[in-house]
Amino acid sequence: MSSQNIYILGIESSCDDTSASILLNNKVLSNVVASQKIHEEYGGVVPELASRAHQQNIVPVVHQAIKKAGITKDMLHAIAFTRGPGLMGSLLVGTSFAKSLAFGLNIPLIDVNHMQAHILAHFIDESGFNKPPFPFLAMTISGGHTQIVKVTNYFEMEVIGETLDDAVGEAFDKSGKILGLGYPAGPEIDKRAQLGNPKAFQFTKPKVDGLNFSFSGLKTGILYFIQKEVKANPNFISERLNDICASIQYTIIGILIDKLKLASKHTGINHIAIGGGVSANSGIREALKKGEQKFGWTTYVPKFEYTTDNAAMIAIVGYLKFLEHDFADQNISASARLKI
Repeated sequence: MSSQNIYILGIESSCDDTSASILLNNKVLSNVVASQKIHEEYGGVVPELASRAHQQNIVPVVHQAIKKAGITKDMLHAIAFTRGPGLMGSLLVGTSFAKSLAFGLNIPLIDVNHMQAHILAHFIDESGFNKPPFPFLAMTISGGHTQIVKVTNYFEMEVIGETLDDAVGEAFDKSGKILGLGYPAGPEIDKRAQLGNPKAFQFTKPKVDGLNFSFSGLKTGILYFIQKEVKANPNFISERLNDICASIQYTIIGILIDKLKLASKHTGINHIAIGGGVSANSGIREALKKGEQKFGWTTYVPKFEYTTDNAAMIAIVGYLKFLEHDFADQNISASARLKI
C-alpha cells in the first residue's frame, strides 16, 4: 500500500440511506449514516421520498463526516461516490453532489460500483477482522441483491450466480408481510427464529440449475401454507410465530448454503466472504461457521456497520482506485442498472 497519507471522502446514496465517510488510506476516520424512517409506513422504499430525503441529508452528513474525522475539506485527495446500481433519483443526488464538490475543490472524482463496494468492504483496515486472500468467493446478500461472485483481484470480479427474481432480503420482507410483521422484517424474523424450532414446518426449496437463485416460488409457498393453516385455526400465526419464523429462516439459509457449497466445489475456492445487509443475520453467520468445520471453508464477515449500505465501503474502493489513478471525468452519470 502507498506510504503517502491519502484522505478519501466516500458518498453513498443508492437507496434510502445517505452516508458519508472519510478514510485515511484504508482506515476509517468517520462513517456517518442518515437513515430514512418514513418508508416504514409504506412497507417498502418509496423512490420519490428517498431522493427528497437525500437532498435534505447530504450536506449535513458530509459536513459531519469531515468534522468527525478531524480534517478540513481542503485536505481531501479525492471524492468517491456510488454510481450505481440503485434507485435513479437517489443516485443522482449523490452523483451531482460529488461532482460539484470535486470540481469546486479541484480534486479527482472516483465512481464506484455499489456491489463491488460491498465485496471490497472486507479490505477496510479494522482490528480483529481478517482480509480474504485472492481468489475468494463473495456472496452479496441484501434487500436488492443476491449474488455469488468470484473475486480474482480488487477489480477483477465475475458474477457466477445470481437471483432470477426476488433478492434474499425481499424474501424475508415479503414473508414478514404475510405474517403481519413490520418493515423491514428481516431482523424481526431473525430474532423470533432464535426462539423457535427451525424444523417445525417444511417449505419446498426452489429447484434452480447451476449457481442461480430463485425466491419467488418460496414466497408463494409460504403464503399458501399460512392461508391454509389460518383457515383451519385463525390464531395459527400468533400461536406459532416463532416456529414459523425459524422454519422460514432455516429454509432461506439452506438455499444460500447449498449454492455456496456448489460454487466452492466448482471453483475449488474455500475462502468465502459475505457482505450486504442480510449478512447481519445470525442464522447465516452460524451456518457459515458450521461450513468452516464441515467443508474446510475459511469465512470472512466484515464489521457489522460495513455490511449494510454505508460510505466507508465506497471510500475504500475510492482509495484502491486512487492508487491506480483510475479517475472519472465530470461527464460521468449515474446508472441504475450497473453491472459488476
